[in-house]
Amino acid sequence: MTLDTTKADDIALVIEEAIVSGELAPGTVLRQEQLSEQFNVSRTPVREALRRLAALGLVSFVPNRGVRVRTIAREELHEAFMVRAELEGLATEVAATKFTPEALAELDAAERRFAGISQQLRALEPGDERRSIMGDWVRGNHAFHDVIYRVAELPLVEQLAKSARRTFSGPAVWAPGDHSIDDLYARNVEQHRAIKQAIAAGSSAGARELAREHVLSSFNLLETILEQVGGPWPANKRSATLRS
Repeated sequence: MTLDTTKADDIALVIEEAIVSGELAPGTVLRQEQLSEQFNVSRTPVREALRRLAALGLVSFVPNRGVRVRTIAREELHEAFMVRAELEGLATEVAATKFTPEALAELDAAERRFAGISQQLRALEPGDERRSIMGDWVRGNHAFHDVIYRVAELPLVEQLAKSARRTFSGPAVWAPGDHSIDDLYARNVEQHRAIKQAIAAGSSAGARELAREHVLSSFNLLETILEQVGGPWPANKRSATLRS
């Protein structure tokens, strides 16, 4: 492995984290010269990092306009959530038969961390800065599901599910004061707890269905937020500008 390849790996990971956590909003232009200065490298590893991110579907190369953080149509987003729901259900069903007491304790800790972050967000007032804590929310959500993927030991299922998960890349919008959205976020926390309890009880079929419903419910949450905070999608294109 060359030095440039190693640098490209590191740069790609940093940019991916920034996109997924919402620090880089969909539609943001990524300029190679600025990235080269930011990471103190030549443009070669930057170009390679951007190619890798494009292969993951996180950025797109636009002729004569450079590289942009990807935006996505509502229909494509919905399809990605449907695929992820089935894959995550399968992974959860298989994992439920393999959980050790140690892994269950790790899942419990991840569930509690996520619940705590959600509670912090619900306590924010309108206008409060929430970008950094929303990054924590996204990472906390992923951490809970990543415990399940690891225990399931289904690498192809995990790869495909995480690819579908990357389709929605951006900070989740938080709209304090809107009780319908607040209730949906509270339900998200309750669903994590229910999945954990089904796994602890050894109910693999129940855990699978709960995980599937949880992912589909997450799409309803996202759709509600985008329509209430970002305005309705156009009837035909319904392009989701995820500034989630």
